[in-house]
Amino acid sequence: MKAIVDHDTCIGCGICENIAPAVFKMVDGKSTVIQKPVAAENEKATREAADSCPVSAITLT
Repeated sequence: MKAIVDHDTCIGCGICENIAPAVFKMVDGKSTVIQKPVAAENEKATREAADSCPVSAITLT
């Protein structure tokens, strides 16, 4: 799985980092993917983070 954050859409709320800290990290007030590709053991949390994003800035492929 690959996670992509649209930095133009991201509002920097940090929910994704709280849910999946192995995958997302806040950098300069925006979420950044730090695990490429997402490890199998982190896929469930990554999906939850994407679903929890209030502005739908996270895309999973």
